[in-house]
Amino acid sequence: MAQLRQEVDPDEAGLDAKALDRLDQRFARYVDEGRLPGCLVAVARGGRVAHLTTHGHRDLAAGLPVEADTLWRLYSMTKPVTAVAVLHLVEEDRLSLDDPVDRYIPAFANPRVYESGSGDEVRTRPADGPILIRHLLTHTAGLTFGFYYKHPVDALYRASGLAYSVPPGADLAETVEVYARQPLQFEPGTQWNYSVASNVLGRVIEVVSGQPLDAFFTERIFRPLGMTDAGFHLTPQQAGRLAELYGETDDGGITPVPGLPVRGRPRFLSGSGGMVATAQDFHRFMEMLRRGGELDGTRLLSPGTVALMTRNRLPGGAELSSFGAPVHQERGNDGLGFGFNVSVVTDPSRTLAPSSLGTYGWTGVATTAFWIDPGHDLTVQFMTQVRPKTLKVFPELRRLVHEALVA
Repeated sequence: MAQLRQEVDPDEAGLDAKALDRLDQRFARYVDEGRLPGCLVAVARGGRVAHLTTHGHRDLAAGLPVEADTLWRLYSMTKPVTAVAVLHLVEEDRLSLDDPVDRYIPAFANPRVYESGSGDEVRTRPADGPILIRHLLTHTAGLTFGFYYKHPVDALYRASGLAYSVPPGADLAETVEVYARQPLQFEPGTQWNYSVASNVLGRVIEVVSGQPLDAFFTERIFRPLGMTDAGFHLTPQQAGRLAELYGETDDGGITPVPGLPVRGRPRFLSGSGGMVATAQDFHRFMEMLRRGGELDGTRLLSPGTVALMTRNRLPGGAELSSFGAPVHQERGNDGLGFGFNVSVVTDPSRTLAPSSLGTYGWTGVATTAFWIDPGHDLTVQFMTQVRPKTLKVFPELRRLVHEALVA
């Protein structure tokens, strides 16, 4: 079993070892203060890992340390993998970005858009046009999450059993049918709202390919890229390496909380957040993107398709903070556009933390993150397992990595 390892000294890779030491000290302090159970940080340039550190524990109660082969629930870092799967089908000419979603999921035919009211008094109108595959990839379809508590359509999701995005006991096909019965928050293509869209994409992949989502990912992505531990559930041999999930408490500490069930194949296969993987697995996925769709002689996507995925696709070059629904109009979204399931830096002068033009990546709800900086040939991943309330480590992580760049 391969695991991530350091391959080159920081100075050889154009990184300042003292700055990286400051990064390590800061995150070790988060662990020592009880704000994180443990974490892994990996920084690579030109595809070679120049910095790899682990701190703390993957399981506090059992006293098990974070190790290079620890398995992590990726949650929303699954979404870029789903985008790659969709684009793989596009390149095979089995799917088009401009296909209406109802071609594959008929329940999405004749969508209706929210106009006014709430609860039983909600009023809707027919949408001006269909939801397209590209709307799902850019989160501009008009879908939402039930946990936002910001819009009357959010409440309709909760009333339909979608408080946690999936009705109890439902599989992916059944869940997507429930999504299709909800009104859209807005006309497709007119706003950005982070949503259940990638679960719909997961179902589209199943319909087009004729395979369950986990089987398609394994056959088309994991196995070709050598992502040997990645999947939607664990084998008995893997189970002991899984990091436990924690939640931030009101006093800034952490406590164990239930995590995405991965010990046994789940009934609901989530293209939004169902994956488990090691740092080595995700490094290989990032390497495929960094190298324009190819890794070790295996090509998943053309360079042009990777460029399409990783550039801002919002209309008129809009930013998330201005084009986003009100819940997303926040300082942290300044200077960011959105590609296909990845954010993209469009204006480094406006980002919350130091960033480079064209940097793309995404995060997960358990405080995992990755980004790829093409200008510096840099890839970074951060793994831990904490559902935060107030904890915000990513701006600091970005600043500390940025300070380490010396060439």
